[in-house]
Amino acid sequence: MATLLLGPLLRRIDGDQAVIWVQTDQPARVTVRAAEHTVTSDTFEAFGVHLGLVVLSRLPVGAHAYAVELDGVPVWPLPEYPPSVITIRDPGDADAVITFGSCREACTRTHAAAGHDPDALEALGQRLLDAARAGQARLPDLLALIGDQIYADNLSAPTAGWLAGRERPAQAPPDHVVTFAEYVHLYHESWTEPPVRWLLSTVPSVMIFDDHEIMDDWNSSAGWLESVRAQPWWAERIVAGLASYWLFQHLGNLTPAQLDADPVWGRIRAGEDATAVLTAFAERVSVPAGPDAYPWGCVVDVGRTRLILLDCRGNRVLDGPERRMWPQEHWDALAEQTRADCDHLVLACSLPWLLAPTVHHGEAVIEVLAARHSGAMERLRQHYDLEHWAAVGHSFDELTALIAAVRGPATVSVLGGDVHHSYVARAAIPGATAAVHQVTCSPLHQSIKGVMRTLLRVGWWRVLSGPAALVARAFGVPRPAVRWRAQHPPYFGSAVATLTHHGRTASVVIEGTAPGPALSPVLRHELA
Repeated sequence: MATLLLGPLLRRIDGDQAVIWVQTDQPARVTVRAAEHTVTSDTFEAFGVHLGLVVLSRLPVGAHAYAVELDGVPVWPLPEYPPSVITIRDPGDADAVITFGSCREACTRTHAAAGHDPDALEALGQRLLDAARAGQARLPDLLALIGDQIYADNLSAPTAGWLAGRERPAQAPPDHVVTFAEYVHLYHESWTEPPVRWLLSTVPSVMIFDDHEIMDDWNSSAGWLESVRAQPWWAERIVAGLASYWLFQHLGNLTPAQLDADPVWGRIRAGEDATAVLTAFAERVSVPAGPDAYPWGCVVDVGRTRLILLDCRGNRVLDGPERRMWPQEHWDALAEQTRADCDHLVLACSLPWLLAPTVHHGEAVIEVLAARHSGAMERLRQHYDLEHWAAVGHSFDELTALIAAVRGPATVSVLGGDVHHSYVARAAIPGATAAVHQVTCSPLHQSIKGVMRTLLRVGWWRVLSGPAALVARAFGVPRPAVRWRAQHPPYFGSAVATLTHHGRTASVVIEGTAPGPALSPVLRHELA
């Protein structure tokens, strides 16, 4: 009898359609029952792993409990859980509640000893789980996980011990995963905590990678890429990382219509060998901004809010006169996507567009120096992770100009993660008609050392940002077409953020777990 290993994950909801994702231990027929609808789909196999994708259609408006069966045997919900639900919104509902965060190391007992705050995603899941048991659940409309859902290069003690007992590829780093099976282990470690598993089963989600899904500093520069390609384990690792990401994260980002149009999914669904299809695909797209650059992002409309999930890693242009976050055709597509008729526009990417001003100017200077003197400056850039929008100056200016050109929405919120602290910054751009903010929430579950905390705090000091800007001008860095200021002191600690859009108004609350384990507000701000 087949066993449900992971999931169910409720992924995209598009109108009256919903996508459910599962992993099983052997081939199985997956049946999902919801709102008097019954849909059945067979699993498929890739790299020895069995996965299923079930699309439900014509669901009525409302919240519908659903159940999952494998080969006719009920496997979900588990007895200790309340029913998971699929919520179909009324088309006339204009409001939106979007919860987001990034950077989540797997929750293990070793983290408390290492000084980590309690896991914010687990705390959110526990709060919603308790509310559901009491019949009082108010669920977010969408959960956006914007990078570092797993850490392939910073392993928990249990995973390091598990790796030590396995037969591994020759010369594989002992503290990094390399194979597809090892990547799958990380997803199990991250998504099987009971509150997180229930959360992912009942709140629709979209996800985008950052560097740690593959390796720290992934695609940060041409020098980094040249160095890592010389490693004997890299070819297997990049294929395993991208193939597992496509299966465990990206596939669920697609609407049913996009699934029908996706060439990779089309070949797998037609019965081709999924391992061969995904291996060839991952080898092709492992070349950043190659001739077949794959569109990793997605667009989600919730009420009168449009969220555009952006890829800041997989398609960087690293060679040529101008480094860019992604190729021109992707910029053209983004510009078109921002022209939607909506009240609020949300650009969600793993890396913050606006950093602390002093840090921003410092990264811009290092970028100029690295281009002139690649040795020491390149090592400095990699050591301190100086790879954000500020370090890709041409794209920083492009994104700023794109936001300035937005017409119609009351707010433009740029969501970010990666930097292991949370803040809200108000931006002023000449010509912009919307209220523009950078909203950064990181980490969901990670930590940052005291020295770095101090540096990031002082990076917001106005007494330093002015001189830093002058230094940047002296090195030939153009003056940014945007000015910004933090609205509150930054918060350090595990946290999750929620955007609430009601009519033309918008607000954000960031909730932390220190001292935890329950969430409590640490920052509130009215965006419009």
